[in-house]
Amino acid sequence: MTQSNWSPQSWREKPAKQLPDYQDPLALKKTEEQLSKLPPLVFAGEARDLKRHLADVAHGRAFLLQGGDCAESFAEFGADKIRDTFRVLLQMAVVMTFAGSMPVVKMGRMAGQFAKPRSSDDETIDGVTLPSYRGDIINGFEFTEKSRKPDPARMIQSYYQSAATLNLLRAFAHGGYADLTRVHGWNLEFVKDSPLTDRYEELASEIDKSLSFMSACGISNKKTPELIRKTEFYTCHEALLLPYEESLTRIDSTTGEWYDCSAHFLWIGARTHQLDGAQIEFVRGIKNPIGLKCSPDLDPETLLRLIDTLNPDNEAGRLTLIARMGHDKVTDKLAPLVRAVKREGRHVVWSCDPMHGNTEKAGNGYKTRKFNNVMNEIKGFFEVHSAEGTHPGGIHLELTGQNVTECTGGAENIGDQDLSSRYHTHCDPRLNANQALELAFLVADELRNAYAHNRRAAQTPAAAE
Repeated sequence: MTQSNWSPQSWREKPAKQLPDYQDPLALKKTEEQLSKLPPLVFAGEARDLKRHLADVAHGRAFLLQGGDCAESFAEFGADKIRDTFRVLLQMAVVMTFAGSMPVVKMGRMAGQFAKPRSSDDETIDGVTLPSYRGDIINGFEFTEKSRKPDPARMIQSYYQSAATLNLLRAFAHGGYADLTRVHGWNLEFVKDSPLTDRYEELASEIDKSLSFMSACGISNKKTPELIRKTEFYTCHEALLLPYEESLTRIDSTTGEWYDCSAHFLWIGARTHQLDGAQIEFVRGIKNPIGLKCSPDLDPETLLRLIDTLNPDNEAGRLTLIARMGHDKVTDKLAPLVRAVKREGRHVVWSCDPMHGNTEKAGNGYKTRKFNNVMNEIKGFFEVHSAEGTHPGGIHLELTGQNVTECTGGAENIGDQDLSSRYHTHCDPRLNANQALELAFLVADELRNAYAHNRRAAQTPAAAE
């Protein structure tokens, strides 16, 4: 299938899953027309920059960190929330950059991550059946007939909230908030107050020495602000609500190619990656870097066919494969996929989503995830890539910079009994700020081991000569 028979509308000729049933087609059409006239949220040049960075990840020269809300909401929107999530991602990136001795590409599940796939179209409570909540861009969380009715006007509110979020993110990234010395100071505060101080103090001290050395060499926030005070930060979300995505897809004036300007990076979820499906049809034609969630049910042959469809030119940086297997399946289910992709010489980024395969229900009824299971899936991910001689390219997390109690475990030892105290998510449970940073320090150990392994592998041929 070639690009010549693709258009931003061609997905409409394919079977579509996970799309809402809008009762007023005229209202939907008017919303789409309004969106199509609004300015792009991101720019094609930014998406191309991200693709170049992801090519470095694909070639083993960088690491990818994606993180943010399971689903953004209208009610919880605010500058503090955006700042806190941005801050924890910066903190995690500094730790991983130092440990892995390579750049970390930072992407936030922000400024567009509103829609959520559902396992059922309907939800029944106390004998009343209503449409399932699909994210604020589609309907409301409140269990009433009016709230649960899909409303296309919500796409307009999502657009403007995304625009405001992006405006603030750009200000944070380039206005001094991302200063490397400031971020390291935040990490020192975390280490000082953590129950696992001794475990993290050594790495924090090494980072401190490196920053002091850089300063002594003239690399400081005053002398080289472009290196120390600024950072690159990109946005991503699931390409699920296709009327919204189509409406924000534009031709780049410099290249004549189509870009989805709702985000820098779009991914296809495990529920919508059918080869003949609408979501695959849509993303195959846009030039953004894209992702594909890989579940335990995905077999190597189907994955290779999907790669052929989504990245026919085998372009490094174009496609990120996001494995979400579950801690108990990652070794058995991921290895055959990695092996097949390597055998066929496909250039992809391999990333680990340790969240979605580890969701469970606590004894008190709350949906949760155990910190140890999340970390064990990441460890299994690194082990598979070490065994196959491939690059463990990144992690993809649902997290927040706020002090929620939604995932159990971690150094804070959050238990089932604690979940009700600060359980704020409308969809899936998120790591809180401390759990996210704790995970970053643990991932740092894995990155160090992988870096050491790669150095030994690189030196072996030279030694033989």
